[in-house]
Amino acid sequence: MKVKLTNVRLAFPQLFEARSFNGDDNAAFSASFIMEPDHASVDELAKATDVVGKEKWGAKWDQIKKELTLKDKLPLHDGDIKANYAGFAGNVFVNARNKTRPSVVDRDTTPLVLADGKPYAGCYVIASIELWAQDNNYGKRINATLRGVQFLRDGEAFSGGAAANEDEFEAISDDELLAGLV
Repeated sequence: MKVKLTNVRLAFPQLFEARSFNGDDNAAFSASFIMEPDHASVDELAKATDVVGKEKWGAKWDQIKKELTLKDKLPLHDGDIKANYAGFAGNVFVNARNKTRPSVVDRDTTPLVLADGKPYAGCYVIASIELWAQDNNYGKRINATLRGVQFLRDGEAFSGGAAANEDEFEAISDDELLAGLV
C-alpha cells in the first residue's frame, strides 16, 4: 500500500548510490524519515499498516500486530532508540529501502543528482513509500519500500549533510601557498 509522507525530515539518505551494510551483497538505496509523534503521517501509517496486516494475516492480525509491536517489526519506530543521532530523540521514524534507485526530484519535480547537493540529511522532504507484509524464513514484519523523494525545504543539516557554500572559502594566492601560510 502506497503512503506519502509529507514535510518529514530526511536522515541517512542513500538516494543516489546503493550501499550494502555488514559487507553483504544486498546493496540498496535507503533513507530514514523523521516526524513528530503527532504528525499527520503517523496516523496514515498506522491505518496503512493495519490494512496491509489484515490483507496478509486476516483474523490473526490483531495478535500478530501485538507480537510485531513488541519486537519493533512495524514500519514506525520510536526515535528514542536512536537518540544518539541528531533529530531522532522525542520523534518517530520510518526506514525505507529499495534495490531499485528511487525517483529524486526538486520542488518543481525536475530530477536531482548527487552533485545538486540536495536532498541532504536534515532537510525536509515528501517521501513516497510502499508498505508490504513479510512472512518467510526471515520472520514476520511489515516493511517500507522507498519509491521516491521530493526536496521540500531546507533544514539544519545533520553532520555530513549539505555541501559547503562557496562563501565559506577564501581565495588563496600562490605566494601564500609557497610560504606555507595555508
